Amino acid sequence: MSLSVHGRTMIYLDNNATTPLDPAVLDAMGRVAREAAGNPGSRHLAGRRARQALEDARESIAEILEAEPREVIFTSGGTESSNLAITGLTAGQTGVVLLPPGEHPATEEPVRRLIAAGWQRCELPLDELGRIDAKFAAQISLDDVRFATAILAHNETGVIQNLEPLAQRCLSQGIPFHVDAIQAVGKIPVSFKRLPATTMSIAAHKFHGPRGIGALLLRAGTKLRPAFVGGFQEAGLRPGTEPVMLAVGMSVALRQWHIAQTERTQRVSALRDRLEQGLLHRCPPVFVNGDVAHRLPNTSNLSFPGCDGDALLIALDLAGVCCSLGSACASGSIEPSPVLVAMGLPEDRYRSALRLSVSMVNTEEEIDQAIDLIANAVTRLRARQ
Repeated sequence: MSLSVHGRTMIYLDNNATTPLDPAVLDAMGRVAREAAGNPGSRHLAGRRARQALEDARESIAEILEAEPREVIFTSGGTESSNLAITGLTAGQTGVVLLPPGEHPATEEPVRRLIAAGWQRCELPLDELGRIDAKFAAQISLDDVRFATAILAHNETGVIQNLEPLAQRCLSQGIPFHVDAIQAVGKIPVSFKRLPATTMSIAAHKFHGPRGIGALLLRAGTKLRPAFVGGFQEAGLRPGTEPVMLAVGMSVALRQWHIAQTERTQRVSALRDRLEQGLLHRCPPVFVNGDVAHRLPNTSNLSFPGCDGDALLIALDLAGVCCSLGSACASGSIEPSPVLVAMGLPEDRYRSALRLSVSMVNTEEEIDQAIDLIANAVTRLRARQ
């Protein structure tokens, strides 16, 4: 997809940061604005129609994610969902929190608050492909662990983790296990029923839905302390008038993916592979970071030794390519990517890494143009070294 920004045409390859709104989603939200504009907490006809639209959206999301409708708690997005899970499941406790290094800031920051409050951190090591060390996870003592969390599909590398064994161990010992599925949902099949997690966070704008809406999936029967109070909405766990229009937009976006998931997966993986192969050919040496056999179909994390990642990002912005060094929520940081460092990559690789993420609306022509622009920028920067 090309964007027009102040008259400049930009090739958009930053879809892990956010995705363009699906036109079908916009149409559905418009209908809700016209036909279900009441407060869903009101008992009159307009309120009941809004309530019905909200619950229909909840049921649709629950069906696709194989959850119960009552387990879907609407929030303002993925960051709020992860914060609500981490703070709500650890309230009034201390102990050990177990997690991999290099998690998204929506996980890392609330965990840092736990540490400041007296918790201890235990990290699950990653191998050179970004996978959690399965032997370590199977053998580590959980005696002092009171909470665990992990990302299902990494926002920078796209690596998909096998979390079931660890989550099952935690569940069997009564340890809450939170899963950050924000990058996974809408890109790969995710089942809350089959994943033995206590909570799971998702965000609509990662799969062509609206910004400002997400959900926390909360296992039925789990007690969670709300982050704030003031209303009965969302079972009292997320008070405030529910954003019906956004919830419907989220449900339609997820349904659109669900209907066409095979076609979309094939399309975006072909675009990603075309991009990678073109760059590997045009400007060697180039390294693909992460487990290429188990990653999101749209995500490519590439290192260009001999280039500084920040300089390359600026050069590509000027050339008309939108991409990133890592998480948009950590874009103000000058530190190297924690996950690439944790993978044990040499400095010339983690300092020269870019994240390129495509979507269903990108075209082959854009990918070919991007290959030319990226290869030219890399060549120029290397010549200055």
